[in-house]
Amino acid sequence: MFLKHLDRSHLTHENGLDAQRLLPWPQLNAPFEGSWCVIRPGTASTAHAHHEYEIFIALRGEAFLESEGERVPFNAGDIVHFPPHREHRVVNESDADFEMYSVWWDADMAERFTARHTEGVHA
Repeated sequence: MFLKHLDRSHLTHENGLDAQRLLPWPQLNAPFEGSWCVIRPGTASTAHAHHEYEIFIALRGEAFLESEGERVPFNAGDIVHFPPHREHRVVNESDADFEMYSVWWDADMAERFTARHTEGVHA
């Protein structure tokens, strides 16, 4: 068993939120990367788009998703998928932290995963 701990005292402020990249992780051969994210009360993540596919999994709190003119509630237990090049951000108008996990992937990550897997890297 391999266990990697979240270190809430050392989150990095990037893209308008506080985060810890938990993937990539040397002990895990995965075709994706991921990050624990905290959007503080009254703040929002930076609106952005990128070439990767991405999902957000809402873990704690209440927020709003904004994407290409659409705004919808995003609450603990919800999941959303963004295809490549679709601008998006998370807005926290509540008085408590909003926490989510972000996972992203692209064809290059999948190819590297497959190559490592074929070479016998099964960690």
